[in-house]
Amino acid sequence: MQAHNVTVLSGQIQRLDSGLHSAINKRPIQQATELLELGLACDQQADQKHHGGAERALHLYPLEHYPIWQGQYPSLTCFEPGAFGENLSTLGATESQVCIGDVFQLGDAVVQISQPRSPCFKLNQRFGISNLALQLQLNGLGGYLLRVLQPGKLMPQTQLTLLSREYPELTVQNVAWQFFNNPLNHAFLERLLDCAALSESWQIKAQQRLATGMVEDWNKRLFGFSQLQA
Repeated sequence: MQAHNVTVLSGQIQRLDSGLHSAINKRPIQQATELLELGLACDQQADQKHHGGAERALHLYPLEHYPIWQGQYPSLTCFEPGAFGENLSTLGATESQVCIGDVFQLGDAVVQISQPRSPCFKLNQRFGISNLALQLQLNGLGGYLLRVLQPGKLMPQTQLTLLSREYPELTVQNVAWQFFNNPLNHAFLERLLDCAALSESWQIKAQQRLATGMVEDWNKRLFGFSQLQA
């Protein structure tokens, strides 16, 4: 994969129309910003239990997806970079083109893909679409998360360059599809456990599914309420 120009975005906690507080609506940074182990120095997360942290320091959302959403919801005017909560926006790095564990040079920093994004109900409230998070989970247009291996400075426009690929068979697209659409595939779950680059939270879920034969409850994450799911 060649070097790609990347727009870097950050956000501040704001009150959504629903009353919830979130920093999901990101905007391009205007000056050089430090990328630290836990993310951009200027970025915020309202729910730090489920967002941010060392394994989810950055979110990349492929720019290719925005025309798809605009075509599906032509009356909405908010489908633009940053709207899905991403910190990085670029072309040519879709879920089918990158893999879990890929290591990239990003400006002065080095980052690594840790997991696909697990979409949450705040997307529904951000766009006023009751099942948008579920749609992302089913169609695989969720983007992916990265950890920071080497902190560094990022300019508003920087470059993303692939340095190494250890797990070419684990594209983000395939991992997300299997994890959400074929969740009790034992061979796949065991393969995930062999991937040292996969985030700890996803490895724990894979272990639990293998041990119990059950899938964790997705309803609270996707819709904001809980329901047992076999």
